[in-house]
Amino acid sequence: MEKTIDWFWRFVKGMFIGSGFILPGVSGGALAAIFGLYERIIRFLANMTKNFVEDVVFFIPVGLGALTGIVILSFGVSHVLENYETYVMWFFVGCIVGMLPSLWKEAGDKGRVQSDFVIMIFSFIMALALLIFGQDLFGGQVSANFFTWMIAGALIALGVLIPGLSPSNFILYMGMYKLMSDGFKSLDLGVIIPIGVGGLLTILLLSKLIESIFDAYYAKFFHFIFGVVLASTFMIVPTDYSGITLNGYAMCGLMLLLGSALGWWMSRLEEKYKRIN
Repeated sequence: MEKTIDWFWRFVKGMFIGSGFILPGVSGGALAAIFGLYERIIRFLANMTKNFVEDVVFFIPVGLGALTGIVILSFGVSHVLENYETYVMWFFVGCIVGMLPSLWKEAGDKGRVQSDFVIMIFSFIMALALLIFGQDLFGGQVSANFFTWMIAGALIALGVLIPGLSPSNFILYMGMYKLMSDGFKSLDLGVIIPIGVGGLLTILLLSKLIESIFDAYYAKFFHFIFGVVLASTFMIVPTDYSGITLNGYAMCGLMLLLGSALGWWMSRLEEKYKRIN
């Protein structure tokens, strides 16, 4: 029974992480860090031949959950974001806020020094600037072809390797977001294959580097992550309330509270499973 619950819990985590691949402003890597999976993902990607069977078995429900989240959101993301974007984003803000204390605790697992706080503030400012001015890097519509889909795949992989980086934001800036969503929905191999190739190449090139940074600068790297997560959370706070009624504002508050409660509960459940395992 315990194993079944654990399997299902990892599946749910995977669904949330998968949402970071397709929801604008949301980072799969940040959610993986908040769920306590980030370090294990990096270790696995950097050392695939070490404990291969054990890691694959562990990540099967995570991967299935991520795929489920991507497919489900591919069908509903356009409609939901068009009609309920403000409420959905407040719910996601709440989820992240509810789990931030857990991430903060993990960042200080090996102690904190003054330079860790400096790095956190610096990463917050830099990530905020990148997210605010990122659209200028692409300047609108980019032609969709095998190479640009590989770039999209690289961005998705970076969204896992670098918590807080939202790949969907940049794919949206490139003008390829709807095409990507439609490609996932229709299982278009002309979209899926180059995205997979770009993502795999990026992982193979950078996962070892990320692992080395982890080993040498655990506290500093986690405080860097915390700063980036704060910036990305700040950026998904809705700013357009045109047409929102008084009841709508109340709904925003309710979604924030519900998301925060869910995030807090999930972080508590995560700590329980860490103790068990």
